[in-house]
Amino acid sequence: MPEPDPASPQAAEPTAERGLRGRLLGHTVRGAVVLGCLAVWLGGSLLAAGFLFLSSEREVSLASHESVVRPTLSGQVELLTGPVLPDLRLASDLPLGVQVQLGKTEAASTDELVQRYALIASAPEGPQAKLRSAIEDMALDALLRGLVIGAVPVLVWLLLGRARRRQLLVALPTPYGVLAALLAVAMVLGLWQPWTPADDAVEAAEDEREWVPLADFVGTGVPLPDEVEGVEIRADLTTNQSRRLIESAVNTYDKSQTFYETAAEAAGELDLRTPEEGEVVVTMVSDRHDNIQMDAVARAVGDRAGATGVLDGGDDTSTGSSWEAFSLDSVSAAFEDQPRWGVAGNHDNGTFVVDYLADQGWTMLDGEVVEGPGGGTLLGVADPRASGLGSWRDEGGLSFEEVGERLADAACAADEPIDTVLVHDANLASEALRRGCVDLVVGGHLHVQEGPDPVVADEDPEGPDDSDGSDGTDGSDGPDGPDESAEGAAAEPAADEASDEEPEGEENPEETAPRTGYRFTMGTTGGAAYAIALGSKIRREAQVSLITYRDGSPVGIQTVNLQTNGVWVVDDYVELAELAVEPDPDDQPTDGPAPGPIAPGDGLDDGLDDGAGDGLDQG
Repeated sequence: MPEPDPASPQAAEPTAERGLRGRLLGHTVRGAVVLGCLAVWLGGSLLAAGFLFLSSEREVSLASHESVVRPTLSGQVELLTGPVLPDLRLASDLPLGVQVQLGKTEAASTDELVQRYALIASAPEGPQAKLRSAIEDMALDALLRGLVIGAVPVLVWLLLGRARRRQLLVALPTPYGVLAALLAVAMVLGLWQPWTPADDAVEAAEDEREWVPLADFVGTGVPLPDEVEGVEIRADLTTNQSRRLIESAVNTYDKSQTFYETAAEAAGELDLRTPEEGEVVVTMVSDRHDNIQMDAVARAVGDRAGATGVLDGGDDTSTGSSWEAFSLDSVSAAFEDQPRWGVAGNHDNGTFVVDYLADQGWTMLDGEVVEGPGGGTLLGVADPRASGLGSWRDEGGLSFEEVGERLADAACAADEPIDTVLVHDANLASEALRRGCVDLVVGGHLHVQEGPDPVVADEDPEGPDDSDGSDGTDGSDGPDGPDESAEGAAAEPAADEASDEEPEGEENPEETAPRTGYRFTMGTTGGAAYAIALGSKIRREAQVSLITYRDGSPVGIQTVNLQTNGVWVVDDYVELAELAVEPDPDDQPTDGPAPGPIAPGDGLDDGLDDGAGDGLDQG
């Protein structure tokens, strides 16, 4: 039978079909290779990321300690306090767990340290946010590094090429191939080092200190708050000292929870003024002095008043040291979802507080005009005493008064008067008020409220000259000064009568009257009577302020006060424009620093160091 002509359509059909099948097979193989590479990359990446994550650790400042945080698969949050104090743990309700190893601290005694733990535990939002952030950072770092490590074998496989891969596959059963495989395994084991033994003494100590429920450890005679249900403790069960410390901590925790939770709940029922259409309200806190329990209370007040931002007048800490990061974590967590502006106070020594809060998302004012509440202008600067010697941007070694001058220069350099100046000590902005370059100055430092008070600016030094005859004289004063004769005095009533019949179109003298600004010093939000206010209750009246803005300009202030007995006192809302302007020459703002916080009572604190203190002064 004759063969078909290769050029005929009958012969071309099988050839085309075979070519199509070949192309499809080629595409399928290449697709499988790509999918295989992706699977190897993702699988290797996940394995590497998991290994890196579980072997990682992060140093953080937690609960006033330099601490090390490690992720685990125990499903427990473990707090390892060291060989003296008991360890604590609580179920995380997740497969993932966290181990926190506490390190150095500045606490002077074990009792002080345990009490501090209890108080921090009663306001856990800050530590929780810190731990969550550390774990998320470690997970992200491990994932990114895992993706890189997982890509290495895929890239090597692709770079070798088909021919070289065949050569290596053939060489694998040879002594050379076996040696290469053994070297690879040795490298992995060298990095892992699973043979490193644990310290026998440490293991023995761990075995002697078993985990037991907290209720069993303290016994039936100590009532426990519902919040500590499920907490387990590991301590020397024969040591009465451990039991005494835990009982004291539980008592402190319970008192703190009761006082501040009750205050926060009551704040949600207060009769506060809420913003009208076109208005914005911000919460203001100042002089917290490490009292983290008041943060949730202040937020509850702000929420009740419809506040959508927060101003912080400084002195969040007692010394500005890194161990007080727990206080900064707490206030940051309390107002995490709102715009936040702040300045450092005289107790916030050094740069730690400013840098830390800036990293937490706060706008820390440093002498530059920024957009503030309601879209208005906001200016502020850290207290000059916070760093020992005051500074202005890049200029250091300035006195309190010199920084005040620089602040006034910055305010007056703006096109319009600054809506709000935020400082720790309102005296720092006295010059800006006198020049008429700011609408409202707010601060703290005194621990008690002063104002709001109107402040009439000085006459414009570049205004009309008094010698031009506008004062009723002929303007031809002699060398001895203006004429103060009876004729000059008699001319004043005539000038007043003439002003009542002012021709239409002439400038009204009232329109050129000196500008009126306002000055407000709020009390201590932390209820602080001393440099540190961390405690199971406030030591003096605690205050939260609410400032109302309309079109970016401050228009009113309302203060809310928590008494030491837990009773709220709500002050009337003050409309700034309705305050009577009655200048008193003996009661004008001064340029120097305020003399110091006013102690509980009527008088100023005598003998207190008003500078950046060592933790013993009040400010």
